[in-house]
Amino acid sequence: MRLVIISGRSGSGKSSALQLLEDVGFNCIDNLPASLLPELVKRMREQPQQLTHNALNGSPRLALGIDARNLWQDVQQAPQVISTLRESGVQCDLIYLDARSPVLVQRFSETRRKHPLSDNRTHLLEALNREKELLAPLAAMADLVIDTSSLSLHQLRDLVKTRVVGRDSPGMAILFQSFGFKHGVPVDADLVFDLRCLPNPYWVAELRQKTGLDPEVAEYLRSHPETEAMQRDITEFLERWLPAYQRSNRSYTCISIGCTGGRHRSVYMVEQLREIFARQFGNVQVRHREQQP
Repeated sequence: MRLVIISGRSGSGKSSALQLLEDVGFNCIDNLPASLLPELVKRMREQPQQLTHNALNGSPRLALGIDARNLWQDVQQAPQVISTLRESGVQCDLIYLDARSPVLVQRFSETRRKHPLSDNRTHLLEALNREKELLAPLAAMADLVIDTSSLSLHQLRDLVKTRVVGRDSPGMAILFQSFGFKHGVPVDADLVFDLRCLPNPYWVAELRQKTGLDPEVAEYLRSHPETEAMQRDITEFLERWLPAYQRSNRSYTCISIGCTGGRHRSVYMVEQLREIFARQFGNVQVRHREQQP
């Protein structure tokens, strides 16, 4: 049995994530009271045929949404319920979605929806802050935290499919992600490498508007011994420790490579690492955060 729980603040994209999981064969229930989860899992174990029509290799797959729309008592006991299920042998992944508060305020303004914790005495930002406090225990125990602030709907669906659905593929899924430090470190990063000490193509006029995907930028970076040394050191580190991550039953690992703007050095390095590790791991993905449309 595979159980995925989606949680997070209102407006962060939970409904879209659940819709993606439903599209790929999960049975989905949104806004399930946490107190009902143990009984639901018990019934599934006793009568697994109820969900086998969407099962993968005969194993039922269930995705649930648990968030601030639940009674606060249910939300408070959700972490203990999840821990108990894991101890009983249920394969349970907790995915927590969030976004920066100004982004969430803008999304609510665009959709004109009412926040579940807002009322005549509580304005939207106060409700979002209260919701963050309420869900903090779930965020703390999440297997994966995704910041959706800069993600489009399609990008979120692709990311969930890569990081969550990819668990059903053999072996550990690895995501190499380039980013710019000036835009913030990705919250879903498991390992972060800083390339800001390398020569920066941005300061070469003819390379400024290009990216690490362009051969001219790649040639410039390869011409500097520091780039090769950094690539060798990162590769040796990952070759030594990624197998240990895999042996510890990790199903996905996000390796984030950063430079100042996230367009030249980090993009080039991610592409080099993808080529190297695709030969060792079957499920290797790439995302260039600052180049997303």
